[in-house]
Order: sequence, then C-alpha cells, then structure tokens
Amino acid sequence: MNWKGHITVDPAILVGKPIIKGTRISVELILDRVADGWTTEDILTSYPNITREDVLAALNFAAELFREETFVAVAKVTA
Repeated sequence: MNWKGHITVDPAILVGKPIIKGTRISVELILDRVADGWTTEDILTSYPNITREDVLAALNFAAELFREETFVAVAKVTA
C-alpha cells in the first residue's frame, strides 16, 4: 500500500501531525484506536469520512517510519 496519496502533513492542521488527506484525522488517532482493540470496521463506522485504504495507509506510514528511523524510545520501552 502506497500511503503517500493518503497521508499529508500541514503545519496549520493539528500542529503538523500526519493526517489522512482532506481530514483532521491523525495517523496517531488511528494507531491509538487500533492499540485500544478497535477493528478497521470500528474505525470506519466511527469516522465515516475515511476509507479502508486510508486506515491501511496510516498503518503503513507508521510501519515505514519505524523501518527508516534509527531511534528507539528506550525510556518508553524500559518503563
């Protein structure tokens, strides 16, 4: 899944957090919902202005970010 057509960053929206293009729904919000046990269907029901592809793009964006970055939040992991 190519996330680049679905995810954007605009400093004027949510202080520049990555969002689903054309919305104010952040990648962070999608990740939080998944971490809380929500299914894709739950997310789509609660946020009807996004698509299944948008949700997958958010997950792919986060996965790519972690693959490419060389940092580890050691304090978070060991807490």
